[in-house]
Amino acid sequence: MSNVIARCASTIRDLVQEDRVHKSLYSDPELFEQELDKVFNNTWVWVAHESEVPDKGSYKTAMIGRHPVIVSRDRKNQIHVLQNRCRHRGATVCEGKHGKTKAFTCPYHGWGYALDGELRALPKPEEYEGILDKAEHGLEKLRHESYQGMIFATFRDDIEPLEDFLGGAKKWIDLFMKQGGGYPVKALGDHRFRFPGNWKIQLENTTDAYHFPIVHKSFISSVDEATQDVFDFLDGDGYVEDLGNGHSVMVMIPDLVDLEANLDEPIPKRFSELAQTLADEGHSDEEVRKLVRAAGGSGFNLNLFPNVACSMAFFRVLTPISVNSTEIHHVAIGGDGAPAAFNKMRLRLHEHFQGPMGFGTPDDGEAWERVQRGANAGKDGWILVNRGMSKLSQSDDGNVKGAVCSETGMRSAYKQYLKCMIAEENNHA
Repeated sequence: MSNVIARCASTIRDLVQEDRVHKSLYSDPELFEQELDKVFNNTWVWVAHESEVPDKGSYKTAMIGRHPVIVSRDRKNQIHVLQNRCRHRGATVCEGKHGKTKAFTCPYHGWGYALDGELRALPKPEEYEGILDKAEHGLEKLRHESYQGMIFATFRDDIEPLEDFLGGAKKWIDLFMKQGGGYPVKALGDHRFRFPGNWKIQLENTTDAYHFPIVHKSFISSVDEATQDVFDFLDGDGYVEDLGNGHSVMVMIPDLVDLEANLDEPIPKRFSELAQTLADEGHSDEEVRKLVRAAGGSGFNLNLFPNVACSMAFFRVLTPISVNSTEIHHVAIGGDGAPAAFNKMRLRLHEHFQGPMGFGTPDDGEAWERVQRGANAGKDGWILVNRGMSKLSQSDDGNVKGAVCSETGMRSAYKQYLKCMIAEENNHA
């Protein structure tokens, strides 16, 4: 067995190099199966934001790799992450995307589970007398921890605490959560779609500014000149920073990193109507400015390895379906208790770029699909991730930093990816 492990590790080291990765990472089915186990089954994976299960009885279903799970809030207001699998014959006990319920009941044989996963009821219990202990047959629970309302789960009990895994990304999560405009961040709505491509293609995209003026020409043409200037950032002072553990941040608009700073700046014309509405509702000038500044989203994209991005104004979650299919879940966010006009503006801006009929994500999807098709061309080939390697510097936090159009974020992700893929070999060393 150790020889097999060593052989696999040697192969993946050949395929993942510092400045390039082999195109087979997008197209090899056997490699994909290894990723599901070595990456998704062995690290912290984002499953929900606490606002998606706001009340007692709330639930949301999610995926960890191929594993269906339920995120639920019980009657004591405690959150649980449960495997979505009946302990009798294995059927899923919940098929809804989200909602409220008093219990989870298997549709096959009627086993009933409480919101915390405990087995509470089963038909004809006398047939199990003396051979089944209900206390030992609840839905299997996963270890989970939260940071700033973001819930992560893992199959491993021996993994480091979530906050240690997030490390340098915590600072940026704190900044991202200021998008509530002084109110707690809340999920406003969501939509899902699939694209015919490998999950790592999307993982790379979040901190890739290089593509923006090319792929997103239609978006740029759809906004006013002042907004076009804001998104003309390739030659600006932005940067990409390696935050460790595969996480990275791409700062596109430095002036919008801290949404509570420089509130005396002039209100952009595109937000003047919102500002007037908020003022007419009786909000103070400071409140109006804080809300207006938060309405447009943060000036950075944060990538959290392996499956979630805090991308300017929403959560983007990826789920690997097969080697050439990935599901994307977009969660629009606003403020819990914030003025309706503020949350409405947040939704409209989300729809403008990320929505199914938007000017951004559909174009991204076309590019991702083309990358997947290209991965099937020829018997050999490499994906370059070397841009900016000769011009790296150190950030104020002591991290590796590159220009905004560098591929620093991609190298960060693949460094962690390789660490996950060879971990078993290191354990047997």
